[in-house]
Amino acid sequence: MTNPSLLKPDLGRFGVWTAGPVSPDRAVEIERLGYGAIWVGASPAAELAFVEPILERTENLTVATGIVNIWNAPPDEVAASFERIENAYPGRFLLGVGVGHPEHTQDYQKPYEALVSYLDKLDDKCVPTSRRVIAALGPKVLQLAAHRSAGAHPYLTTPEHTAQARDLVGASAFLAPEHKVVLTTDVEEARRLGRDSVGFYLGLSNYVNNWKRLGFSDADVEQPGSDKLIDSVIAYGTVEAIAARLTEHLDAGADHVTIQVLGGPDTLLPTLTELAGPLGLTAAG
Repeated sequence: MTNPSLLKPDLGRFGVWTAGPVSPDRAVEIERLGYGAIWVGASPAAELAFVEPILERTENLTVATGIVNIWNAPPDEVAASFERIENAYPGRFLLGVGVGHPEHTQDYQKPYEALVSYLDKLDDKCVPTSRRVIAALGPKVLQLAAHRSAGAHPYLTTPEHTAQARDLVGASAFLAPEHKVVLTTDVEEARRLGRDSVGFYLGLSNYVNNWKRLGFSDADVEQPGSDKLIDSVIAYGTVEAIAARLTEHLDAGADHVTIQVLGGPDTLLPTLTELAGPLGLTAAG
């Protein structure tokens, strides 16, 4: 059961997921296009020094972490960073935390218990439950996210997973899945770029196990990933087709969808610009 007293974070219907911080100039353009948040991945360091320069240049944009890794970002330092940012820009930073991947962390022992302990330490430092989310794929961590945070940030999933996650976390939890996009009608090019991105995760047990729970076969999740898998986790085609695929997450129960644009940094703003209209976003200014 979720905590009905919690208000969901309001990040708008769509945000942007990036592998590392974007420049404040790019953040200004992303906000101008109507996207409500920038999610910064690649396990940012605990000091979160990139956040204030973005918030200083923007007006209403939220910056979120997608995610801070509990194994390399000490909770006391993260809590101090949260307090610093919150004092300067109240309500505009959302702390996403997660356990990362067992294949890349020597200390990866009892990850669920480690995550609970990390959340306990954030509680001790008064990081509000309503201003944090948890990277969650499987049922146990999804339910933890509903109990101990504002909600869940599932990564590399499908609308079918979003529907299942909504059932698990309840109506009052925040749910913000990530989905990758390639703006091209060239199927082979889209799948090539998709495999370049997804291949890394085919070697990670938490993602592979999640895909299998969704009904993908052993053959689907073997390198380099079947066409069925790639087509499920990468949206491509016309801007209208991509927008329709992203909207499936909202129809399945997501509150906010985070869009990761593939194809290199030069494709980010052009793709987001093309998608803004079909996604129903309103440009500022």
